[in-house]
Amino acid sequence: MIGVALTALALALLLVGEWREERTLRWIAKPLASAGFLVAALEFGALSSRYGRALLLALALSFLGDVLLLGRKKAAFLSGLVAFLAAHLAFLGAFAVRGIAPLSAALALIAMAVLGALVGRPLVARAEPALRAAASAYLIVISLMVAAAFGTRAPLVIAGAIAFYFSDLSVARDRFVGRSFANRAWGLPLYYLAQLIFAFTLRS
Repeated sequence: MIGVALTALALALLLVGEWREERTLRWIAKPLASAGFLVAALEFGALSSRYGRALLLALALSFLGDVLLLGRKKAAFLSGLVAFLAAHLAFLGAFAVRGIAPLSAALALIAMAVLGALVGRPLVARAEPALRAAASAYLIVISLMVAAAFGTRAPLVIAGAIAFYFSDLSVARDRFVGRSFANRAWGLPLYYLAQLIFAFTLRS
C-alpha cells in the first residue's frame, strides 16, 4: 500500500515542519501527504465503481483544499474553505451513491445540529467578519456530510466522517482562537486518518 506509506511518512515530515515553522518543509510534505490518500484510493480500485469515482473526486477536492491552505493570507484560507466545502458536498454525493437510510441520517443530523450549536458555532463566532458567513456555511455542509455518513450505516464511513469533523475543529481553533502547534499536532493526524479511512471504504 504505497499510498498509505506515503501519507504516513509525509505526515511525519509535515508535523516536524509545523513544529519548527519551516515553510519549505510544509510546502513539500503536505502535498505529498495528501497525494498519498489519492494514491491509496486508486490502489483500492476507485476507478472501478460509481462510488469509487465519486469518492475520488471528493478526495481530489480535499487535496486542493490542503494546497490552498498552505497560504497564510485570508484569501488563501477562504479559497481552501471553499475547496473543502465542495469536498464535503462531493463526499455527501458519494455516500448517496453508496446508499443512505433516511431515518438514520435524520437522527444523526439532529445530533450534529446540537453538536454544532455547542462546539461549532462558538468557534465560527470568533472568525473575522469577512469569513463568518463562509465558516457558517461550512459548518452546515460538514454537518450534512457527517449525517449522510451515518445514513450509510457503514462503520468505516462513519468513522472517517467523525474524524474529519473533529480535525476541522482543530483548523477552526488554529485560525479563529489562536495559532498553536498543539492544534495541528492532533488535527493533522486525525485529518489524514479520515482520508485514508475513506479510501479504505473502497475495499468494503
